[in-house]
Amino acid sequence: MSMLSNNLARVKPSPTIAMSSLATQMKSEGRDIISLSAGEPDFDTPDHIKNAAIEAIKSGQTKYTDPDGMKTLKEAVCEKFGVENDLTYNPNQISIGTGGKQILYNALMATLNPGDEVIIPAPYWVSYPDMVLLAGGQPVFIEASAKNNYKISPAQLEGAITNKTKWFIFNSPSNPTGAGYSKNELKKLTEVLMKFPDVLIMTDDIYEHLAYDDFVFNTPAQVEPHLFDRTLTCNGVSKAYAMTGWRIGFAGGPENLIKAMRKIQSQSTSNPCTISQWAALTALTGSKDFITENNIKFVYRRNLVVDKLNQIEGISCPVPEGAFYVYPDISGLMGKKNTKR
Repeated sequence: MSMLSNNLARVKPSPTIAMSSLATQMKSEGRDIISLSAGEPDFDTPDHIKNAAIEAIKSGQTKYTDPDGMKTLKEAVCEKFGVENDLTYNPNQISIGTGGKQILYNALMATLNPGDEVIIPAPYWVSYPDMVLLAGGQPVFIEASAKNNYKISPAQLEGAITNKTKWFIFNSPSNPTGAGYSKNELKKLTEVLMKFPDVLIMTDDIYEHLAYDDFVFNTPAQVEPHLFDRTLTCNGVSKAYAMTGWRIGFAGGPENLIKAMRKIQSQSTSNPCTISQWAALTALTGSKDFITENNIKFVYRRNLVVDKLNQIEGISCPVPEGAFYVYPDISGLMGKKNTKR
């Protein structure tokens, strides 16, 4: 009898973490390595956020909080959702997790039964399907092609929904493509979802504030309020606030779902790091001027990289609307050889 769970055979380790670990190992060996693996801004956490964490330590804010976050932070998340997304939640509808990944994982563990299907547009963040598999569900992929700027169509979404569909996972701007859905494009997807009242919507909005040029971010329940009661709106402070290592994610959703997620978290990690929660509170309620400043740098880098990639014969790279990724189409190079020496 194996000491390991049979469930492990359904999943693989995170490719992103594996690449990051390899890069770290090679750097420790003295090799000159540029790691393009982790989805992480290279900017430091702003000083006013770091100082809030220091003050929390000094004032003794180092004890347990409620399993899924302290009330003051939940209230700040409610305020954020109201002001920025036109979504009205109360603290009982908010979950605070150890990073956005735990929020998604808790929701899937709390809802999926064997045979349940979860629709995931592809390309996708690498952890989505494995979290679905760990929770006993079955990922169903919809290909978003380069010719459509890596966005799915309403017809594709409708064609993928079956009587086994439990969730539709939506990520805009996208990891790894940077593709962002306009309000009109999103409205057409929500019109499809309105036809299927048993399908839940999990929207991963972690790149909300990393939006460029004329792109305006919208989230599904904001565009179609009738979806509010079956949407889990997920977000966090990792990306826009340069707080990846602080590990604070959050979500707003139906109270019964949030309660179920709380039960799972109470038996796994319990509360997220208390000091990180106080830092996140300042991130959400304090100055956000640095986001605009950082985005100017992101746009410059994006334009440089996309321009250089598109100068290479056989490569086509759409211009991302947000996030900090590019996703070039290299199909024009497949089967070709470099004859230059």
